[in-house]
Amino acid sequence: MSEPALAQWMKALIGYVRSGQPDLTNRQMALLMLVYLTPGPHTVRGLARLLGVSKPVVTRALNTLGTLGYLRRERDQDDRRNIFVVRTSNGAEFLELFKRNVASAGAAAVQQQPQSQPRPVLREAVPAYANQR
Repeated sequence: MSEPALAQWMKALIGYVRSGQPDLTNRQMALLMLVYLTPGPHTVRGLARLLGVSKPVVTRALNTLGTLGYLRRERDQDDRRNIFVVRTSNGAEFLELFKRNVASAGAAAVQQQPQSQPRPVLREAVPAYANQR
């Protein structure tokens, strides 16, 4: 099976592994990207809702990301009961390196793509009887 998107993702992941950066779980990476790529303010409750997980799951991921210096918890100055999850320069630098790694894998994949006919869409490749109920 030769799927260009999967091959590109594999190259990006291999580059990430070789980079020496800390190994983040998919959950931690998704949380980090949510905070950096979506408008805030971000709360644990809101992040848990967006990810479809419990607040303790987000808290555990935040503990790790906080230890790495990628995210920080900050108390709301207007309502001291609220805690916001905020970006850090270390987290921005980490994601910038990750973005370059993904872009590099994408550029390599484009260079290696054979010049051939586009693959048929699934409904054209599936026999007609498969669409009957």
